[in-house]
Amino acid sequence: MAVIALWIEYDGSAYVGWQRQLNGMSVQQRVEEALAQLTGQMLTIYSSGRTDAGVHARGMVAHFKTDSPLSLNAYLHGVNRFLPRDIAVIRVRQAVEHFHARYSAGAKWYQYRLYLAPVRSPLHAPYCWYVRKPLDIALIREAAQLFIGEHDFVAFRGSGCSARTTVRRIDSIDVQEVGDELHIDVRGSGFLRHMVRMMVGTLVQIGAGKRTKEDIHRLLSQGAGEETRLTAPAQGLCLMAVEYSEQLFRKEDSGLQKELDNTGLIS
Repeated sequence: MAVIALWIEYDGSAYVGWQRQLNGMSVQQRVEEALAQLTGQMLTIYSSGRTDAGVHARGMVAHFKTDSPLSLNAYLHGVNRFLPRDIAVIRVRQAVEHFHARYSAGAKWYQYRLYLAPVRSPLHAPYCWYVRKPLDIALIREAAQLFIGEHDFVAFRGSGCSARTTVRRIDSIDVQEVGDELHIDVRGSGFLRHMVRMMVGTLVQIGAGKRTKEDIHRLLSQGAGEETRLTAPAQGLCLMAVEYSEQLFRKEDSGLQKELDNTGLIS
């Protein structure tokens, strides 16, 4: 029985999120249906995490087990043949037997994008949070560093979060101006539901003068209580990458990956 890992890129605008749900189409359902069309088998895929409705991904990772004789190349091109234009498998590797997309992950990288301009942009709207009010970027950058380290992020957990513990480790937060956009890149061990979006919402309030950076200290040490917090809109968030040890993957697929790299199919 082979363990196949997929790296999946998608525009989440049209979906209720990654996970299968009864109230609409999910990315997971689309990928599982494409695999069924390719293999003739109903396969369940297990992801590195969940993204909410409207959230995007450049590097969602999911795995499944199969006894199908298909090659990795066949999975890459075959699955994409049956996927809609807003979802694509961008990489396929065979993993070791004990690999799990979620539990084997070492760290995750999310990016949040804001569009800062006097007038809104229809082309930025699906992928950015439009903020017209001038922001103090230097203050945002300074306040963001207060999240780094291991903390109890209970104040940055959205409703419906089922995590057993709210302690998470943030390794880095980078705040960069890119043209009219502000990119906030957050890397850490894992994230609670809405955690990054609530962190960004807090930073934007600080940059707009509606909060002070001392509020981050207080929220991390005392929790939020009944305090209302700003959650940044879903469309600005993108799962960029999930990190794994190279030892979790079989070596014999390296030739295929080199071939794909040379064709420009993998960036």
